[in-house]
Parts: sequence; C-alpha cells; structure tokens
Amino acid sequence: MAVKFLSSLKIVQQITAVCIVVGLVVRGSEATEHILYSRKLAALVPSPSPILDYHNGALLTGPSNINIYVLWYGTFSPAQKSIVNDFISSFNAAGEAPPSVTSWWKTSGGYKDESKASVSSSLSLSGQFTNSYSLAKNLKRADIASLVEQAVTSSAFPLDPSSIYLVLTAEDVFVEDFCMNSCGFHDHSSSASSVTNTTRLIYAWVGNSATQCPGLCAWPYANPEFESQTTKPLISPNNDVGMDGIVMNIATILAGAATNPFGDGYFQGDARAPLEAVSACAGMFGKGAYPGYPGSLFLDKTTGASYNANGANKRLFLLPAMWDPSSGTCITLS
Repeated sequence: MAVKFLSSLKIVQQITAVCIVVGLVVRGSEATEHILYSRKLAALVPSPSPILDYHNGALLTGPSNINIYVLWYGTFSPAQKSIVNDFISSFNAAGEAPPSVTSWWKTSGGYKDESKASVSSSLSLSGQFTNSYSLAKNLKRADIASLVEQAVTSSAFPLDPSSIYLVLTAEDVFVEDFCMNSCGFHDHSSSASSVTNTTRLIYAWVGNSATQCPGLCAWPYANPEFESQTTKPLISPNNDVGMDGIVMNIATILAGAATNPFGDGYFQGDARAPLEAVSACAGMFGKGAYPGYPGSLFLDKTTGASYNANGANKRLFLLPAMWDPSSGTCITLS
C-alpha cells in the first residue's frame, strides 16, 4: 500500500494572494533578512494541532545507518544531481552552521518504537544508478517498484533492508497521479519475490515538477497553479525550481518512510492516505506560517534566495516543518 503525500497547496486548499514585506531579524551578531507577508483574516483562525498516533509497528531505528540509494530515471544534468547529492550528504555533514539539515533531522529522534529505540540519526548516500527511460516516459505507480527490483536484480543496488530506495523521475517523465493527487510517495514490497525473498524493501518516488506542476510541488518557489497571484514567487536557493522542489519533497518522503515505513508506524487518519511526520505540517516552512504564506524565512543577500537550512558544500535548502512527538507541535527551522 503506497503512502502518498499531497502537495502543500493541495492540503491547505486555499492559497491566498500576498504582499511581500522585508523584515530584519538579528541572529547572533549578524543581521539576517526575513521574508514576511501581509496577514489575511483567514490566518487568524487557528488550525487544530495534528496528533500522530503510534500504531505499534517497526520504524527505521538506530544505531544502524539508513542507507539511501538513488535511482535517477531519465535525464538529469550533473548540476541537478549535485543538488540532491549534497542534500543527502548534509544529513551527516559536520560543522554546518545552524539551522542545518542535520538539526532538522534531529526532530525525528523523538519518534520511538515499542522498545523505545529512536529513529536513526544517520542517513547516507550509499549508491546511485541511472536508468535511461527503460520503461519509456509514462509510468504507472507500480512501475516504481519494478524499477527498484530491476536495480537490485542487476546488482546496481544491494538487497538492503535498512535502506530507502529513492526513485527520482526527470521533468519529461509522467507518473500516474503526479500533479493530481501527489508529489511523491513511499511504499514497501509486501510479498516475497525472487528478488526480495522475504525481505521487505522500502522504496519511494519523487518527480521533478519543473514543467508539469511547479505551483503544486515546488511552492513557494513557483506561483500556485489554481490561484491568481500578482507577487513574484520566492527565489530558489539552487537556481533550479524543479530540483529545489524535489529536495523539499524528498525531505517529506524520508521523514515519512523512517517513521512509518510499513504503514503501522506514526500517522494520523486513514492508513491509505495518512498524515505523517512532515505531511501533517503541510505548507509550513517558517514561524508564523499559514495557508498561502510559508512562514518567516532567511534571505540570502547575494542571490535574494529564500531558505531555512544550511547544507553540505555551502548549499542552502528549504525544508518543511516536522511534527515533534515531544511537544505535539510542528517544528520549523526559521
């Protein structure tokens, strides 16, 4: 059973037109600009805090490392691949100034299984493989599992139960339900096969929405698809709206897969379409977020890009809020 997540805009239902105001916030000895928006009346109505229940299932716990295997389906430039590679490498990067990708992931440590073991604090990029459209450019959701099994069968990837096999599709690849019901999903092999034997493999998919639906899957770096908006979208930190959108959605997927890998971990609502660690906080990136406003973010004074997390190789990223089991609230980095 695939666990899919809707775009932030789909979940919040309403994207409002907003006016940009630039504020100034002092962090330590440095002045850091934040992006602020005018508040509309709808934002004054508080939303109930989500509560994710634990359903007694397995999590991806430590001390074992969570290995990430990336299958690039279609054409990605070296620059595009480096954005994702640097993001995944950021989970183990040392010395990055906070807020960082590492500090964002620390919230996942509050998710514990029945033995009180926490979700693993360590993720690493353990392998990559490029598939040049072996199944053409129109994929069914079931094809994602087939691509992973093919990669394992061909020994492109090892059979690794402590991992997440991540399929990323290029912007010219159409995946079933993409841009309509989801920006990506995670799932697991539920039955034995000649490839997996009795091992349950966790796999996931995220698509590049640059030319298909950036307003749904790369917001706030693109204007909403179904609403008129006179203001310009925020500037993406890596100069690639589609890939910065992929990073946001990978973050959502990794958190969901680690805390609800087999559909019986932490979630709220229907197990077939649950709210998970990040999707429960849809549309929230900074403090003060509300539908149509991502929250207060940091501004790179050189490029004008908005972000909230520092990463490896001096990368900047925008990461969504994650629900914290300890406080029962959505935690943002900025």
